[in-house]
Amino acid sequence: MTNIAARILAISKIWKMIFKLSVIIGCVFSFIPTTFAQQPPATEKKPQESASLRKLAEDFWQWRARFQPFTSDDIPRIDRPSGPRDWSAASVAKQRTALDTFEKSWKDIDTSGWSISDRVDYRLIGSALARVRWELDINPRWQRDPSFYVDQTLAALAEALLQPPPFDAQRSDVIAERMEQIPGILEDAKANLRPVRPFAELAIESVDEIRPKLLRVQRGVAPMLRDDPRLSGTAAARLQAATEKAIASIESYRTWLQQNLNTMPENAAVGRTAYEFFLRNVALLPYTPEQLLFMSQQEWDRAVAFETLEKQKNRALPALKMAADADEEISRVTRDEAAIRKFLEANDILTVSAGIPRYTMKLIPDYLDALSDFTEMDDFTSVSRPNDSGIRWINQPSPSLGYFWLASTKDTRPDLVHEGIPGHFLQMSLSRRHPDPIRRQYYDSGANEGIGFYAEEMMLQAGLFDDSPRTRETIYNFMRLRALRVEVDVKLALGIFTMNQATDYLAQYVPMDRKTAHSEAATFSTTPGRAITYLVGKTQILGFLADARLAQGENFNLRTFNDFLWLNGNIPIVLQRWEYLRKDDDLRTLDGGTRVRLSSN
Repeated sequence: MTNIAARILAISKIWKMIFKLSVIIGCVFSFIPTTFAQQPPATEKKPQESASLRKLAEDFWQWRARFQPFTSDDIPRIDRPSGPRDWSAASVAKQRTALDTFEKSWKDIDTSGWSISDRVDYRLIGSALARVRWELDINPRWQRDPSFYVDQTLAALAEALLQPPPFDAQRSDVIAERMEQIPGILEDAKANLRPVRPFAELAIESVDEIRPKLLRVQRGVAPMLRDDPRLSGTAAARLQAATEKAIASIESYRTWLQQNLNTMPENAAVGRTAYEFFLRNVALLPYTPEQLLFMSQQEWDRAVAFETLEKQKNRALPALKMAADADEEISRVTRDEAAIRKFLEANDILTVSAGIPRYTMKLIPDYLDALSDFTEMDDFTSVSRPNDSGIRWINQPSPSLGYFWLASTKDTRPDLVHEGIPGHFLQMSLSRRHPDPIRRQYYDSGANEGIGFYAEEMMLQAGLFDDSPRTRETIYNFMRLRALRVEVDVKLALGIFTMNQATDYLAQYVPMDRKTAHSEAATFSTTPGRAITYLVGKTQILGFLADARLAQGENFNLRTFNDFLWLNGNIPIVLQRWEYLRKDDDLRTLDGGTRVRLSSN
């Protein structure tokens, strides 16, 4: 605990030195020379990568595209092949067998003599394999969480609809196919599940009004579908028939869960052993749960103090004004997105190529709004769609909107810098263009969400929000939520919080509307390790930046640092730091600590 406290204190001091603001931390630009010495990242010239690792990675990513579970998370979306999907016992057994083979092949590779860059790639594949082991055996949602199958059915359907029309024949087939697959997947669910009650209650609640929702989807989508001449029947007719069967199967699933609630165990916590496996082997985080709680407390204190100071300073200022309608909000985000690009370039913060598509908002159509509870309403495009604009689907502005959506109606920039430019959309657009195919495919929400959170505070300290002091209050309130998310995640995983306690805690201390608080608690209860990514990732980035600034002295270049960070934004920060600075102390902590090894069932 002493080491982590000292490290966080050191990071805070460096952050103050770099971002020289009188009240908080300081402006980084006073330390950057007028003429930048373009310092290349401290990486070796990459030799021909091991053929065995390249072949393993290629085979693994193809396999993963077919079997990777759908989630409500908007980061790990990938291009997937069409075709049968099932979660039968036989399918899971085949996945386990394939994973055993991939793991053996990975362990058999000898990396001695490899460059750091190649060894980073090797460890990325190890992390990706550990994530599959986590999903199948260590946190087997497919066995204990009925909402997992809501993700495999309704989140999957929603994901197919996020890209705006028109719907060509191929996409029309995918949409109809995903509706057709719902009954079979839910039959697999009934055979597989030994559910815990809190997760069953979440699933029951989530599909309570499924009939009118899916009928809205069918009515809105069917007229836009296009037929594939290679298939029998029209896509619209297929969707209509599949919708009725899907509704019946979901209603049957809900009834089945309701009838068995009283036989289900109450304990939903994944437990310390499994949680530590995730931290070390999947997320590559060299921290204990207690250290994460310490980080959370420090960030919470910091966020509350700075928000209080900001509000005191702004006490005579008027409140932010909500956009009159969606057209005004969309107009604002178009203006703000262009201004942020110019701001990043003008202040030498980050390179934004003119070739990166735009990020915007659109008014959500009714067929997509019907599924808005099942996934994030962001279309960050994909590897196969590099030239498409990123889109955030929005509702009409209203005081009744959820926490983040309401904030965006008053100023689009706090959400924009996290989700769009320079946040997720820009980072993912750049990472998908990485020359290394392993790094193009790998994802880890710890780095992605850490960059998004870092971007918020980076832009705050750089002066983007100086024209709107009330917006600065919003940024600090976002920081409060991200700090509490860590505490909630850890305490849910260890069984210290129940889901209801987590909901109450978030609603009271952010504060935020209860519906959003409940949604947050539910998500983080069913997917342990996800809520920590924002703060832990940002904290690691600040330490990384501080180390780079001290190592390079006056040659440090913020733009060069951020360009490396964003290009490699899918990669855990511990590996980025190793490659950029040759510092492996965090890796030694991971490798030298007590390894948590859990075998398959």
